[in-house]
Amino acid sequence: MHMNYDFDRVIDRSESLAIKYVRRKAVFGREDILPMWVADMDFATPDFVLEALRQRLDHPILGYTFRPRSFYQAYQRWAARRYGFDVEFDWLTFSPGVVSALALSVLAYTQPEERVIIQPPVYPPFFETVKGLGRQLVVNPLIRDGHGRYKMDLDDLKQKIDRHTKLIFLANPHNPVGRAWSAEELNGLARLALDNDLIIVSDDIHADFVYSGYKYTPIASLSPEIARITVTATSPSKTFNIPGLSTSVVIIPDTELRERYNEKLNAAHLWLGNIFGNIAFEQVYQKGDAWLDSLLQYLEQNIDHTVQFIRENISSIKVWRPEATFLLWLDFSGTGLSHDDVKDKLINEARLGFNDGRAFGQQGENFFRMNIAAPRSVVTEALDRLKRIFG
Repeated sequence: MHMNYDFDRVIDRSESLAIKYVRRKAVFGREDILPMWVADMDFATPDFVLEALRQRLDHPILGYTFRPRSFYQAYQRWAARRYGFDVEFDWLTFSPGVVSALALSVLAYTQPEERVIIQPPVYPPFFETVKGLGRQLVVNPLIRDGHGRYKMDLDDLKQKIDRHTKLIFLANPHNPVGRAWSAEELNGLARLALDNDLIIVSDDIHADFVYSGYKYTPIASLSPEIARITVTATSPSKTFNIPGLSTSVVIIPDTELRERYNEKLNAAHLWLGNIFGNIAFEQVYQKGDAWLDSLLQYLEQNIDHTVQFIRENISSIKVWRPEATFLLWLDFSGTGLSHDDVKDKLINEARLGFNDGRAFGQQGENFFRMNIAAPRSVVTEALDRLKRIFG
């Protein structure tokens, strides 16, 4: 491990108003919970980011600022370097967050009552955004193969598309099931979208968390034809643990789609961004490779440790090793307990704060999501508690 990157350091976040900590009582009904739910990491933001922000604080005015050309170029170079994805400068636009970009896309590309497809079990804001903006939610659940690996059900998807269906939300890589979709799978989805005039809006925020043997394929990289129907939203916020800086980038190759998106962005006055987000974004995409490579190694060891521990010690919990993300999707159906009983035991006996699988759709019944992006001592403590109650 590189001497500057101490991922073993346990940092007290309760004083920093971290949602994961201050919302424990509201979400779980008690304070003494080990929080492994909100998908941010319990690691320090890289030093070089904090240093750049401190330097900016030496200037006495925090006024309106401009995003320089170098802001977008930093992402362009990162995408080329890390994913082999050639992004043209003109394709790039802004959003405060990936979910804001999903919402702006719904407003830009659909009318009230038109239909948007999602693939649960999936990140809860996918549901909330569609319903909250008065669109019809169409559910195309993922299916599992004999090995417990999730796949897209394109036959079901085909049945569910009608002339009122305009958009599909994609999670690539997928949260919570941890799939790094293959080019072949993405192509299958894209062909259906092309045949039916659907726009694909892809949430790629976990793009940087892909483990040995797998790769992240941006759907827009498959072909110019596919790129023309895609909107991809991403951000360094998960990768470098800076989600509080509300700074994301949106890749829209098609000029008309981009103009429609930007109209909504400007109408909501969300284009401005914030000084510190702009600085951090550029810093991490310019200087973050070595830090990220160390982090990925650490996370992969956390995943190996967790998967092995559960398989050896807690036969009632099924765990599938994720290809991507720092989230584990744990299946408690083997405990023979109801979902509510498992939840009660997790909270009140194990005192563990996991995400309730039901928030990801009814396909999350008997599942709970565990965030392993924490110092190994914290992950080990969580596993010991799980074993005590379910082992």
